[in-house]
Amino acid sequence: MKKEEIFEYVQKQYGTIPEYLWSKLPDSAVFRHKNGKWYAVIMTVEKSKLGLEGREMVDIIDVKCDPDMTNMIIQTYGFLPGYHMNKQHWITILLDGSVSEAKVLDFLDMSYDLIDGAGRKENK
Repeated sequence: MKKEEIFEYVQKQYGTIPEYLWSKLPDSAVFRHKNGKWYAVIMTVEKSKLGLEGREMVDIIDVKCDPDMTNMIIQTYGFLPGYHMNKQHWITILLDGSVSEAKVLDFLDMSYDLIDGAGRKENK
């Protein structure tokens, strides 16, 4: 799935547009929930920074994930621990064709829904 397709999807689905917050990373964008919290980050990074073989660049998307699912999901090719994010609550999805469009969108939707309830901390 291409970044542009994701941009189009979130615009239609949630009315959000990419925000480019870092001048040194002009290809990196965040998507904010209507409550102001991030629900996805799209970046272009070198494969080796993800623990993968090679120095070529790859597009990725970070999405929030149910912590009970994270360890299981990252066992599947195309899914990695969240790059530059909390590894318990975020996953990285490769946008190189290894993960189907339907799955990418499912995880994007799940992330949006999880952010909807964010901010309520459980007392332990």
